[in-house]
Amino acid sequence: MIFIRSLIFNIFFYGLTAVMCIAFIPALLLSRPYILGLTKFYVGCVYFLEKYIANLDYEIRGKEYLPQGQSYIVAAKHQSAYETLKLHHLFGDPTIVLKRELLSLPLFGKFLKKLDVIPINRKNKEEAINSILEGAERMKSQKRPIVIFPQGTRVGVQISSKKKPYKGGIAKMYQNTDMSVVPLALNTGMYWSRNSFFKKPGKVIFEFLPPIEPGLPDKQVMKALEDRIEEKTMQLMHEAKTRYPYLETPPALPKPEEVA
Repeated sequence: MIFIRSLIFNIFFYGLTAVMCIAFIPALLLSRPYILGLTKFYVGCVYFLEKYIANLDYEIRGKEYLPQGQSYIVAAKHQSAYETLKLHHLFGDPTIVLKRELLSLPLFGKFLKKLDVIPINRKNKEEAINSILEGAERMKSQKRPIVIFPQGTRVGVQISSKKKPYKGGIAKMYQNTDMSVVPLALNTGMYWSRNSFFKKPGKVIFEFLPPIEPGLPDKQVMKALEDRIEEKTMQLMHEAKTRYPYLETPPALPKPEEVA
């Protein structure tokens, strides 16, 4: 059944994406608010496919930790394409720090540029940091949330932060913008893993954690982010496995003495 649902979902998902990219071409002449509206319409259609074909839904926890009426930074775990398709459900009008190459994708890249994202050159560290800082100041003036994936790429369920360490760009943004950072843990990879054909049924959990307020040193910020996100993500993956035994088995939870 998972195979059949995944097959049907993938056909509709990629078909919908192609059709909408082409149908929305004239909209590239319009201003960003119109593109934002079309983006929300697209991700709403994708959510419909996920829920009613793949039988995959989601739950949000800790939304009370999101600051109101101001820009802030969200440091999110990145396990799947699933969370990128939920950013406008989670935040309304977010921007995202992403690799510059995505702007070169046919049609899709033009829509990303129109949404005013923060593209970075991952091959040049200094240039990437400058792009992050400039983009963060721009978003702060617009009072838009900024989503950044500290590990820089999608990370599989079995991959630890030791293998894919957290990068320091977020600490630079934190120090230079005087904005709080809200950690976001999730378990999306349990259902929609990287480059996988299969979309497994169940309920994804997004959990916001208490924000890290401005004023901490770089090393303390990075350690707090990594510790909180990794610990909660591990707990959420085990929660998913308990609720849906057919899912992949995540790494074992650390023993109390290891956490201490």
